Amino acid sequence: MTRIFVHGAERDIDPDGEFAAWLDPARTAIVSIDMHEGHLSEDPSCPCPAPRGREIVDGIDAFHREARALGVRVIHVRSTLRASGADDIGGTSSSAWRATFPQHVGPIPGAADHAIEGSRWTAFVTEVAPEDEIVSGKKRLSAFYPTDLDFLLRQLGITSVVLDGIMADCCVLNSAFDASNLGYRVSVPSDLVRGTDEALERAALSMISLHLGLVLDSAELLEVWHGRS
Repeated sequence: MTRIFVHGAERDIDPDGEFAAWLDPARTAIVSIDMHEGHLSEDPSCPCPAPRGREIVDGIDAFHREARALGVRVIHVRSTLRASGADDIGGTSSSAWRATFPQHVGPIPGAADHAIEGSRWTAFVTEVAPEDEIVSGKKRLSAFYPTDLDFLLRQLGITSVVLDGIMADCCVLNSAFDASNLGYRVSVPSDLVRGTDEALERAALSMISLHLGLVLDSAELLEVWHGRS
């Protein structure tokens, strides 16, 4: 049996039962979201800080290493914006978070530099192996918009995605909705995502568990994959 979390409560499922399609390593890719310097740097000029994400860097790296050894593909997705600003603050409509999130955290002095293509802020903090894939061009909250992630997944024959990274209540949640709407089976390792705070993290994971896919520990997922490899 495999332990999952449903609205915060533990449940046991048969990995070979109705959720087998979620847990097939041969048809699964890990999609790691926005684990780059623009969110994780400790530099005071970090343009869009997500400091809780630093807690999961080592865990994500270890998870990815073991997954690669089992033949599971790893895809790193990052936000990148044109230097001209046309994609965001220099266009007809800027990202909503630029207005809303400062109402919670206060002014973000470096926000104008967030995700500028080719800048230091788009460098990945997590390990990227030579065999991994990189998807750039994420310009809003979902890893699918407006990137070629869906195209890449279909080219690889992927039917299930495992989402890790930041932030659980923002980009991970939006990506989970899009992945599910596009027909992918979604899993989220609860120990490898972080939200704005613990309350919003729990809420996001609860929504995913009720409506979009499986929420479970990465160790549980690896155990199933090992059993099927």
